[in-house]
Amino acid sequence: MKLYSTNNHSLSVDFATAVFNSMPLDKGLYMPVSIPELDKEFIDNIDQFSLSEIAFKVAAALLKGAMPKEDLQSIIEDAINFEAPVVALDDNTAVLELFHGPSLAFKDFGARFMSRIMAYFLKDNEKTLDVLVATSGDTGGAVALGFLGVPNTRVTILYPKGKVSEIQELQLCTNGQNIYALEVNGTFDDCQSLVKQAFADDELNAKLRLTSANSINISRLIPQTFYYFNAYAQLKRQGKADLVFSVPSGNFGNIAAGLLAYKMGLPVKKFIAATNVNDTVPRFLETGIYETKPSVQTYSNAMDVGAPSNWVRIMDLFKNDKEALQQIVQSYRFTDEDTLKGINAIYEQFNYIACPHTAIAWLALQQYKLENADSNYTGVFLSTAHACKFPDVFPDTIKAKIEFPDQVKDLLAKPKKAENMNTDYESFKAYLNRY
Repeated sequence: MKLYSTNNHSLSVDFATAVFNSMPLDKGLYMPVSIPELDKEFIDNIDQFSLSEIAFKVAAALLKGAMPKEDLQSIIEDAINFEAPVVALDDNTAVLELFHGPSLAFKDFGARFMSRIMAYFLKDNEKTLDVLVATSGDTGGAVALGFLGVPNTRVTILYPKGKVSEIQELQLCTNGQNIYALEVNGTFDDCQSLVKQAFADDELNAKLRLTSANSINISRLIPQTFYYFNAYAQLKRQGKADLVFSVPSGNFGNIAAGLLAYKMGLPVKKFIAATNVNDTVPRFLETGIYETKPSVQTYSNAMDVGAPSNWVRIMDLFKNDKEALQQIVQSYRFTDEDTLKGINAIYEQFNYIACPHTAIAWLALQQYKLENADSNYTGVFLSTAHACKFPDVFPDTIKAKIEFPDQVKDLLAKPKKAENMNTDYESFKAYLNRY
């Protein structure tokens, strides 16, 4: 597998280089030089395969030549050891539940795969790998659990103070060992900016071996394609083939993975990018002007991103052709008030408890249905996190019905350990230089 930079298509690096460097020196993002199209026979018979079998087939096609197939298969079987069920709510609406991993969020797919890929390529006696990750909510917990105890790695997680839920914060700050948490007095965009500045700092990179665990890392993106193919397989078993995916979107890694799957041959009618009021992408699709702005705090905190990193990947997939992109991607935005209404409506109609991100995906699907009432398709909205992570968002009647998994109960008994930090880069650099 060879990869180029979105800022330099003549660049060519191997997969291991892209994994450890995370971001090219030109500040683009890595993308595959060629995107393989899965054979028609596999797609036609995908309903006969399990999640791990589908994951191996997809990964082997993308990572061709990066490692022996038996090693890749072992990594997948270890990393993707939980389910991602499609749950029908009515005849033409289903929810894809992606919160059955250890951190109770969809980020477990990417974080667990990435940690094992990095461990595989790390050589004995090499310089310690410093993994930097900015999180707006769920990424940090997934990365922390994915890398906890991995030899020769040190993970530093930056999160915005007061802008993640209690459970999300505890998942970042109670691990110890090789996991360190920084509580930043700012927004997610500030956290992300600090990480990007570190990667561009030649002096720091000469001293430390830095890599990212955010979705800018290509090894995070690849495993997120697995659950789109697997969802299609599950619905195909039920005789349903025309799918519309509604995806809660913040940093746009999740929907970028879906579009990569689409380019590999996944049959999809439409992708819906569902956002909160941090609406950089909906505004771009409406006006043709891509203008970032400071992120705003909402109930759907994992989507509070004003400058989504992965958008450049999506535009690259479509050769910067906005009209071509709009043939497959639609986008809607919703307020906190809308989100609460969505949570209540899903519960009243289906007795289903949806986290705020999931509720926004459902709302977007409903809007799409209103605009496409005469089309036949199955709408699948992605549930990206367990509702127990956001108890303060729900009205008491719904909150009382939330089941708290054992790992969450254990977290509540652990002490928080995090270091407070301002948003200036020199303070962050000084912190990293202490190692």
